[in-house]
Amino acid sequence: MAILVGIACYVAQVFFTLPDISALRATNPASTALMDMRAAEAQQEGIIKRRIQFWVPYEQISPHLKYAVLAAQDATFFSRKGSDLGKLLNYVEMNGKEKELTNQGGITLTQQLAKNLYSSSSENQFFKLREFLIVQQLETELSKHRIFEIYLNVIEWGDGIWGAEAAARMYFRIPASKLNREQAALLAAAITNSRLPANPSKRLLRRQQFILERMDNVELP
Repeated sequence: MAILVGIACYVAQVFFTLPDISALRATNPASTALMDMRAAEAQQEGIIKRRIQFWVPYEQISPHLKYAVLAAQDATFFSRKGSDLGKLLNYVEMNGKEKELTNQGGITLTQQLAKNLYSSSSENQFFKLREFLIVQQLETELSKHRIFEIYLNVIEWGDGIWGAEAAARMYFRIPASKLNREQAALLAAAITNSRLPANPSKRLLRRQQFILERMDNVELP
């Protein structure tokens, strides 16, 4: 009986800490857990962390970048119904050993967004259950296009560089709407490293080519 009561209290505590996802339907997040974590890390080092971000609507982001990011991160995002439980369970197991918030290939785009928006660096089973429920909320409360729009605007693309518009301006001196296939694929290739070096490595260029080859097979409504 005591065990059941403990489980009930645990689940109730998780539910009470869930964010209001419905607010994201019409309101853009002012910050994310990952942004806050980077700022806290900088503050500990006595550094004033720059934050470069320019929020742009979904329609003002190059289709090439959308295709490239989906090809690199979650090719079945638009065709899949609901969250991918199998990938999520694998992600929970994998991240039991992780200590840092990062974007990782192999997990769904919605999971990456949930982690960037709301997770903390102190990962334990409480936070993993909370994250699972947030993923369900995102998939229920928001359209696929809105999830993708938020993702493209908050993803980390370098030191203090957040979102597609900031990345396009910083790396290519153009707005995100003007990115071509090669530029988009290179940005998508750099997601797992959170930055695009001035001189891309051979490995990064190979990943760019791999993404370019996959882009034509991605569905984008």
